[in-house]
Amino acid sequence: MDMAWLDVFRTVAHLGSFTAAGERLGFTQSAISRQIATLESELGTSLFDRLARGVRLTEHGRALLPHAEALLERLDTTRRDLAALTELTAGHLRVGAFDSANAALVPGALAAFRAAHPQVAISLTEGLSAHLLDLLANGAIDLALVASYTQDAYDSDQFDLRPLLDDPVLVALPRDHRLAGRRRLRLAELADEPWIAARRNAETTLLAACLRSGFRPRIEYAVGAWTAKLGLVAAGLGPTLIPALAARAARPDIALIPLHPDDTPVRRVWTATLRGRRVAPAVARFTGFLREAAGVGS
Repeated sequence: MDMAWLDVFRTVAHLGSFTAAGERLGFTQSAISRQIATLESELGTSLFDRLARGVRLTEHGRALLPHAEALLERLDTTRRDLAALTELTAGHLRVGAFDSANAALVPGALAAFRAAHPQVAISLTEGLSAHLLDLLANGAIDLALVASYTQDAYDSDQFDLRPLLDDPVLVALPRDHRLAGRRRLRLAELADEPWIAARRNAETTLLAACLRSGFRPRIEYAVGAWTAKLGLVAAGLGPTLIPALAARAARPDIALIPLHPDDTPVRRVWTATLRGRRVAPAVARFTGFLREAAGVGS
């Protein structure tokens, strides 16, 4: 059954005239008559008595009217709900990001998105990149921010990976460190320092860059959280390596020094969506805010 027939039927029922309904809906009187006749044929019963002046609902027509109105109202509600998702006056945005992206990049983009679209519900999940891609594949999140120091770390057949930014590593030093005023450092200049890292095995941390620079760092403190690492640095207990993304939220009592390009690990940050899945309007809009926060063009 064509819903347009029900709309014509409802309009005729309210106005009591094929001619008046045609004027309301932009049809000729004969077009209205044909659509009502088609609906009556579909239902196998007369819906209107044709009178000398206008029309009147039959018993079957009176029975149909509340059902037609309910169906049309449901259709209107459905259209409004779908339009709200397109216009971002409703819906959800589910984002996953790794920890250092949540230091400043993601919060800035989320704040801009919320200001522009306050009626869209937002959720943020933090985790390692591989875990976030699992969540994306399972439909638990809509967009993942992932990072890797290698270019082919993730499955580009399953995920649509769009480069967002390059994130170089910096050295974090206490403000009173002898090298804190330098514009650039070689890692070898810090070979004798007691280091701070996530784990004592340098090969599995950012300090693998020290190995490539010709020395094995002496890791004196192993802590996972960036706040803890930078707290130890500020207390003068040693340097650490920190991605530039995490450095955006660094405390003011440490110095952040770029490394020589030959010593600098650089990780690529991507936005990831599930390949083959249509990108929702909220995801597309948020990605634009992410690119603005990252300082790149859309």
